[in-house]
Amino acid sequence: MSDQEIAKDIELKHISTIAEKLGLNVDDIEMYGKYKAKLPQSIINHENIKKSNLILVTAISPTPAGEGKTTMSIGLSEGLNQLGKQTTVVLREPSLGPVFGIKGGATGGGYSQVLPMEDINLHFTGDFAAIEKAHNLLSAVIDNNIQSKTNSVGLDPRTVTWKRVMDMNDRSLRNIVIGLGGTTSGVPRQTGFDITAASEIMAILCLCDDLENLKERLGNIFIGYTKDRTPIYCKDLKVQGAMAALLKEAVKPNLVQTIEGNPAIIHGGPFANIAQGTNSVIATRMGMSLSDYTVTEAGFGADLGAEKFLDIKCQSAGLSPKAVVLTTTIRALKYHGGADLKNLTEENVDALKKGLPNLEKHIENVKQFGITPVISINKFITDSDAEVALIREFAEAQNIRVALAEVWAKGGKGALELAQHVIDIVDEGSSNFKPMYDWSMSVQDKIEILATKIYGADNVEYTSLAKRNLRTIANLGLEGLPVCVAKTQKSLSDNPKLLGRPKGFTITVREIEIAAGAGFLVPITGDMMRMPGLPAHPASENIDIDNDGNISGLF
Repeated sequence: MSDQEIAKDIELKHISTIAEKLGLNVDDIEMYGKYKAKLPQSIINHENIKKSNLILVTAISPTPAGEGKTTMSIGLSEGLNQLGKQTTVVLREPSLGPVFGIKGGATGGGYSQVLPMEDINLHFTGDFAAIEKAHNLLSAVIDNNIQSKTNSVGLDPRTVTWKRVMDMNDRSLRNIVIGLGGTTSGVPRQTGFDITAASEIMAILCLCDDLENLKERLGNIFIGYTKDRTPIYCKDLKVQGAMAALLKEAVKPNLVQTIEGNPAIIHGGPFANIAQGTNSVIATRMGMSLSDYTVTEAGFGADLGAEKFLDIKCQSAGLSPKAVVLTTTIRALKYHGGADLKNLTEENVDALKKGLPNLEKHIENVKQFGITPVISINKFITDSDAEVALIREFAEAQNIRVALAEVWAKGGKGALELAQHVIDIVDEGSSNFKPMYDWSMSVQDKIEILATKIYGADNVEYTSLAKRNLRTIANLGLEGLPVCVAKTQKSLSDNPKLLGRPKGFTITVREIEIAAGAGFLVPITGDMMRMPGLPAHPASENIDIDNDGNISGLF
């Protein structure tokens, strides 16, 4: 059966029943129908957080299809619950761009899913829409202020980099000209659209502590300069209060359920190749307030999502993971070993062996943070015994725990070996989290540390634009912010064609964006874009609905 067919075959429990598993009653939650609910911030308990065990799920460098971190995270939470550990999985919300683009649904797969999968993959509780509206309100206020003759702060339109957003892949909107049509239609200038998941508002919502902190961060968004080089922030336009009002419900995490009827909290959705790539601080704290174990994921490989989770989110929120699960697939290792994408289902021990250095580097990356990793082999039906044995031999040689996880086919039962490894690591207390860099370092030093220690580069080069950006950052007094490097997920380097574990390369920073509201800087490498395009045959071609409202084609 397809993921969607499996999901439809499950009899969902009322969301109040799921809440009861967390010690909550119906008055503690805000129901969105029978199977979804919002969780108020009053649930957060900082004393419980100190006693909870946070587990991060990351991965090796993926194939274009992804390696199943969400599926693994859900399966692990099911397995931990089966072993008697009160566990909540905390995940990001899917973006409509990938859902209708190349990836399809993003709620797990097989018997390791969060439900109701159709709702979660589509509009869910409206969080993305609220973020989009808050973002575009600021865009409208900026252009209105530039246009105004009586209430202008004197913004120089040439210095405004704030774009608009929409939650869809649409390459034609990357670069546009607005304000055409005469003097009553605004001031003409070049701008564009980003995807909502790349919005600074998304990053802010996922890093804020509460509504008051949200409003403060919104006010700190850097807009541009006046013609006399006075910096202008969102608070100068007096719009942060209205933006926060639009986000009043969106700031609350969403409670849903797994296939096995365990709690799942889903909130926020920043991309990991252009933002911090993890669910909200509020959601993570809420899971830890209510559970002995909290399983969460960070986008793409350990060079991207995991690094940002640890260096930005954990430092900002005071979190300390007890273990890291490194999701590994045989197909991805063969891909990194030179096998063609079309032939990844065929046994190829030689290619697998050649791809192992990619796994080795990600293990090294996790260890550099002082956290104990465990390799989780995400089992596909085409994986051979010889290929699985080779990874086990590699893990044994590296003195790293390894588990064969059959979570797609078996749900929690397929994750019992992995769950036990995680429990053992926690009980041993072997992890001692330490960030990769100190925020007080210079911007160049922070970038160099990531480039050389995490990516494996020899050095870093800066374009003339990036050097100007560095001077701007210094003039604004923002050098003490962490760096959120925008980099391809396809390679450890900034070149998507360099697979495996590349060496002898240079990371080129072409520009550095300022996300002062979110509280980080965004060095952009390679050809990274904040508005993806659709493939030749987008996933939307397969999605349909009948007259009874039954949706098909989500996967």
